[in-house]
Amino acid sequence: MKIIEKSLLEKVSSEAKKSPRLRMNYNFHQSLDDKCHRMLNAVEPGSEVPIHRHPTKDESFVVLRGKVRVTTYNDDGSMLESVVLCQEDGRYGVDISKNVWHNLESLESGAVIFECKDGKYGSDGSENFEEKY
Repeated sequence: MKIIEKSLLEKVSSEAKKSPRLRMNYNFHQSLDDKCHRMLNAVEPGSEVPIHRHPTKDESFVVLRGKVRVTTYNDDGSMLESVVLCQEDGRYGVDISKNVWHNLESLESGAVIFECKDGKYGSDGSENFEEKY
């Protein structure tokens, strides 16, 4: 059993702060070939999470600490919906349907989310908006 506790969040956040990408994940799945990918994702302000979509899989985010903005987009790049996830505000997570353009932005240092999706990124033809258009 792996326990999600403060010390683990601190460890992953510390690694994110040192990373050139300003984010770091901690995988619970054993292999990239596992059907279900479950992970912590620590995201620092300034980390660039490009607008992307997964054509055949849904994706869920649950905020464990901090504030993050999740935004969805139409095919023309216009914003469809945007929400700030924050435990103190009572908005804990989102579930994004397959084939919906989306991205995530950290609004404060130390933000950590739990992320779950079917398989590894790109295994279903996932694509970045900037590369597509």
